[in-house]
Amino acid sequence: MMFGLWRKTLSETWVQLLLFGVALGVVTLLLTMLLPKLELGIRHVFATLPFVRQLIQALLGEDLGVSITPQTLQAIIWVHPTVLALVWAQEIVFCTRVPAGEIDRGTIDILLSWPISRRKLFCSESIVWLAAGIWLCLMMMVGHTVARHLVSLSTPFSWRRGLIVLGNLYSMYVAVGGVTLFISAMSDRRGRAMAVVFGLVLVSFLLNFLVQFWQQIEVLAPLGVLNYYRPAQILATGKVPLHEMLVLWSVAAVAWVAALEIFARRNICTL
Repeated sequence: MMFGLWRKTLSETWVQLLLFGVALGVVTLLLTMLLPKLELGIRHVFATLPFVRQLIQALLGEDLGVSITPQTLQAIIWVHPTVLALVWAQEIVFCTRVPAGEIDRGTIDILLSWPISRRKLFCSESIVWLAAGIWLCLMMMVGHTVARHLVSLSTPFSWRRGLIVLGNLYSMYVAVGGVTLFISAMSDRRGRAMAVVFGLVLVSFLLNFLVQFWQQIEVLAPLGVLNYYRPAQILATGKVPLHEMLVLWSVAAVAWVAALEIFARRNICTL
C-alpha cells in the first residue's frame, strides 16, 4: 500500500520536482560561471566602494574579516536569493499538499478512504519530501560541477567541503519543511498555510541581512533559520557546523512529530 501511495504522490508531483530540480541546476551553473568575473573585479570594487563588503557580508550572513578570499566568495552560489527562493518554494508547495491542499480541494475524504492509517499516509508523504530534497541538492551539485568544467576558477574544487555545504543546506531544507508540515497540519486552506510559511522564511532572510548592519537586533539572530546555514564558514575552514545542523534537525524533528500527531488526531470535518 505504501508503494501505491508513493506512486500517487510522484504522479502528482513529478513535473514540479523535475522543474525545480532543473531550475536549481541551471541557476547554480550560471552563478558558478559568473564567479571568475566577480573574482577579477572584487578588489577594485572594494577599493572604490567599501560598502560593497558589507553588502556581501550581509548576503553571506558572515563577518568575513579583513579580506574576502575567492574560496569564501564561492559561498554566494549557495546563498543567492534565487537559490534559496527555489528551494523554499519547492518544499512549501509540496509540504502543503497534505492535509491543507486536500482539504482545500475537497478531496481529503477520498484520500482518507484508502485502507491505511493517517500516520502511514503522513509518513509516506514525508519520505517523498525528504527524497525530493536530496534530488534538489544533487541537481545543484551537478550544475556546479558542470560549470567548473566550462570555466577556470582560481581555487580547486573540494568535494568534501562541497558535500558539507549541501549537508547544511539539506538540514535547512528539512527544518523549513518540518515547520511547513506543522502549519499545513493545522490548516484547512492551502493558500493561507503557504502564505504563513513564506512570511516566516522572508522574515528570516531579512533578519539575517539586517543583523550585519544593525547590531542592536543581533540578539534576534538565533530566531532565523539562516543563522544556522553557514556555507561561507564551511568553505573557508572546512569544518562541519555540527551545532547548527543539530539545531536544524531538532527543529525539524519536533515540528514533524507535532504535525504527525495533529494530522492523526484532528477532526477534519470540523475545520
